Amino acid sequence: MAEIDALPFPFGCKPEAMALVVIDMQRDFAEPGGFGASLGNDVSRVVAIVPTVKRLIEGFRAAGLPVIHTMECHRPDLSDLPPAKRSRGNPSIRIGDVGPMGRVLIVGEPGTAILDELAPLPGEIVIEKPGKGAFYATSFGEDLKRLGVQQLVFAGVTTEVCVQTTMREANDRGYECLLAEDATESYFPEFKAAALAMIRAQGAIVGWTATTDQVLKGIADA
Repeated sequence: MAEIDALPFPFGCKPEAMALVVIDMQRDFAEPGGFGASLGNDVSRVVAIVPTVKRLIEGFRAAGLPVIHTMECHRPDLSDLPPAKRSRGNPSIRIGDVGPMGRVLIVGEPGTAILDELAPLPGEIVIEKPGKGAFYATSFGEDLKRLGVQQLVFAGVTTEVCVQTTMREANDRGYECLLAEDATESYFPEFKAAALAMIRAQGAIVGWTATTDQVLKGIADA
């Protein structure tokens, strides 16, 4: 079995049962005027990882491995948006409100779309998720079973919220999880660092971390 040079120890790579999951690389989280910026966040941190995420996606596509995209979004009538989520924090605009890129995090609105540079290809799975984790109220679990996936490589944003939540959910369901360190980001550097440490603590209690170069080399060597 090929190995990916990962932390806290090498990750046994099984490309025949591996998929890439790209979490929430959406305009609302990456562009000025979007929801992320409305919360006072520096979205340039998200923009900076786009080339690396793109290279990771292209590497999986070239190897013939599945690429799955997620989008955090809600129904236009907000029936899947709990009040506790809509009222959190003190943003200038809230989920469902009209912002510079349409209604915030609503299905079909311009700001909810995945960034053009990372757009899904026809046939790639796109999970529209109303929660932080990709398994909640979606077909994600069924899709992974149908694909015969056992290992998940993660990229996207934000490291400590939607990415880590989905990794923990996947770990509980028996998937081996690896996070591409340079293809994920947080608005807060200290939060990303803490999330990486928590993921690989206690002998990879949630999963492994590695660079995009290490991931792609492991796949190529397999």
